[in-house]
Amino acid sequence: MTPETASLFLADDAATAALAGRVAPLLRAGDTLLLEGNIGAGKTTFARALIRARLGREEDVPSPTFTLVQTYDDPEAEIWHCDLYRLTSPDEILELGLDAAFDDGICLIEWPERLGTAAPKAALRLVLSPEGDGRMARFEGSTAWIERLRMGGALG
Repeated sequence: MTPETASLFLADDAATAALAGRVAPLLRAGDTLLLEGNIGAGKTTFARALIRARLGREEDVPSPTFTLVQTYDDPEAEIWHCDLYRLTSPDEILELGLDAAFDDGICLIEWPERLGTAAPKAALRLVLSPEGDGRMARFEGSTAWIERLRMGGALG
């Protein structure tokens, strides 16, 4: 089945953070957001803003590049922010405990291609790519995901 898509132009980091703030309240326990894009595309900027919006405070949100996983206590579900850039095999995902987090956490996964076939089938994908002086944000997911984003006001 071909996923549905929705795209937005983001002029700068503030627009990226604003989008993350609109997406944050729409996420539920068991949701996974796959963040794709080259180095510097805005994946961590988006994740930081989303985590801060979910928590409702200025939280220190370091990049999980070296720790691989950072977790945050959210009243609805634990938030897992993962950077899989340094993984060499999808088998390493089990060692991180991500399989359990996919079931009952809210997972934000940078470099999701490292998951291989372990990526949740129902995940929402956000592809960030340079566009002029800003970036393009393209969501890919099921009809239900895209409808949730539209109805929740995330798409403008």
